[in-house]
Amino acid sequence: MEIKNAAAGTMESGDILIQIAPNDEKGLKIELESSVAFQFGEQIKKVIVETLEGLDIKEAVVKATDKGALDCTIRARVTAAAVRATGKDVWA
Repeated sequence: MEIKNAAAGTMESGDILIQIAPNDEKGLKIELESSVAFQFGEQIKKVIVETLEGLDIKEAVVKATDKGALDCTIRARVTAAAVRATGKDVWA
């Protein structure tokens, strides 16, 4: 699946900015910046990976800048960025 650069989300409190780009290597690469990464970093990464895999995206670089987003917000932002990156409408 071809992926182009795309983003979704904001830098507001309670949100997360997700930026997706093509990965020249195999697999998903997650770069997380969060003030709560020590406590919740693994959970945030897990939600991102599970959401992308559910959308059949197996190769991408994801930069996530978290501002305290809940799991449901993370899933929504990853899904929106993935739709923009692939052009594949998952809501149709």
